[in-house]
Amino acid sequence: MISIIKDIITNARRLDGDVESGNGNGGDASPFRTRRAYFYWVTREQGSLEWFCGVMDEVAEADERRIIELHNHCTSVYEKGDARSALIAMLQSLHYAKNGIDVVSGSRVMTHFGRPNWAQVYQRIADENKEKRVG
Repeated sequence: MISIIKDIITNARRLDGDVESGNGNGGDASPFRTRRAYFYWVTREQGSLEWFCGVMDEVAEADERRIIELHNHCTSVYEKGDARSALIAMLQSLHYAKNGIDVVSGSRVMTHFGRPNWAQVYQRIADENKEKRVG
């Protein structure tokens, strides 16, 4: 999966370079140009987040045009209705807002607790892309 994400960024840079140098027409010659990608990393173990955070930071830094929307989800931390989980999430949000670094993963990509609510994810993507082809 990460090779696909890196390829998207590499192609975007190449196409942007072609436009800036006058060697292309903004990628119109190519039938496919990624405009937006959504990446969700869902894992139970915090160790998997640590393994992946370096790659996520690299992608976040290289993605100047913000083509790729990155999300980390750690499913083993959150327990619905647990005050400790709510406190951890609140402190994490404050730290991220102040420093731009996630306290859980140590990366620029904020970690969410629990599983993604896929119905909400798909609805948000649909709402953001009305009248556009997604897929």
